[in-house]
Amino acid sequence: MQEDPCHFTISRTKGLIFVADGSIPAIKLATYRRRLNLGLEVGNYETNLQNACSLQRNMGSEFSCMIKEAKDIGLALGIPCLDSIEEAEAQCALLNSESLCDGCFSSDSDVFLFGARTVYRDICLGEGHVVCYEMAEVERKLGFGRNSLITLALILGSDYSPGVHGLGPESACQIVSSIGDSDVLQKITSEGLSFAKKIKTSKKQMGSKKTNSLDSEIHFNGNDNNSERKNECLRVIDAYLKPKCHPADSDAVCRVLSQHPFQRLKLQRKCAYFFEWPPEKTDEYTLPKIAERDLRRLANLRSTSSELGVDPPLQNVPVKCPVSRVVKQRKVQGTECFEVLWEGYDGLQTSIVPADLLESACPEKIAEFEEKTALGRKQNQRKPASKKPENRLAMAKIDLKLQNLLLDIESGSNTACSTSFSSKAAISEDRTTSTAVCLTKQDPHNAGCRAALSADTSQYEVIDLSSPSPVAQTHTVSRC
Repeated sequence: MQEDPCHFTISRTKGLIFVADGSIPAIKLATYRRRLNLGLEVGNYETNLQNACSLQRNMGSEFSCMIKEAKDIGLALGIPCLDSIEEAEAQCALLNSESLCDGCFSSDSDVFLFGARTVYRDICLGEGHVVCYEMAEVERKLGFGRNSLITLALILGSDYSPGVHGLGPESACQIVSSIGDSDVLQKITSEGLSFAKKIKTSKKQMGSKKTNSLDSEIHFNGNDNNSERKNECLRVIDAYLKPKCHPADSDAVCRVLSQHPFQRLKLQRKCAYFFEWPPEKTDEYTLPKIAERDLRRLANLRSTSSELGVDPPLQNVPVKCPVSRVVKQRKVQGTECFEVLWEGYDGLQTSIVPADLLESACPEKIAEFEEKTALGRKQNQRKPASKKPENRLAMAKIDLKLQNLLLDIESGSNTACSTSFSSKAAISEDRTTSTAVCLTKQDPHNAGCRAALSADTSQYEVIDLSSPSPVAQTHTVSRC
């Protein structure tokens, strides 16, 4: 069994806090040696506990180097790190119990024994899945408070206690439930774990034969001396109830609760070294999440202010809104989202965020987007349909056609010929409703014109103005 290298707490306004293990508690040395395969536990277990002190970890070990690398990447991401005095779970639990953080990320179950109220486990980032355990739910559904859990650890075994042989989880739960959470530790203080032998469970009441066999199987590890067993239990209880941690008002805790900036260049160097990522790939993976984290901090700040009865407008909030404007509304895997334009993030222009997050952080941006969208739709409805300039184009074609005809007539006659145009159809003054224009050659008896026209006929062209593409048609009539 390996120790959990990752212990995090999550603060509502500050985000994640990385907590690293410190020295190994003296009461845990036997378990630590067993895990490292350094041999069996020391024979005189109780004597060693009285004389031993906490053990500094080997900072040059592979495990310690991995922790250091994780801390470096975390600091580049703006995640502060707190080096605990001994157990990291105990430090996380203290921050949670003092309401300095909202929950603890840890796979170690004894975090509840140290006083944690909310614990997250089984994190699956790809699917967005996490299991949350609430101490209030454990107390309500199982009837086990912190004292009961410590007693179960003493009976069933933990990092600090070898446990009691012959008692399984079911029997241990029945024993603890029969005493109650408020009195169980006091019972251990006065009698040690020997009280477990005196309590008859429902299984024991089924027959004296089973009772005798069960009693013969129950025995305690360690020294048979009852006083020594009680002292051992007291040391375990104190290790859980009074762990060595940084106090809530200490300078170390105040430093990690302060805001830590995101160091983009440092993160790019770390990712290039550890993962061989180019800077563009690092920005692609991290910048949208960093921006969303800042937006979530703004949302939590405004939510907390609203709970306190203070609801200032967005421009008066002390934290600047990272969203410049909403670009468009989207739906991602059935979830309502918005594509937003960010401000103040080099290398990041737009990304998609959940609609509920944007609504809690800056509803003013959504209202501004909806107002602009509605105004655009209204303007599109009022805008008149554009008319094709068919008449204007037709008249331009007519003018060009008439000029060409005039040039043809002039080129066909070697002498000056006066021509005029007269309308043989009704032509309105604005020239937009005309249906036809007739081109005639006046005075066919003119000498100049006779050279260009035949003796028996005269020609004229008719142009239909109602057609989108007017075409001149030539008609031949007799001179008479």
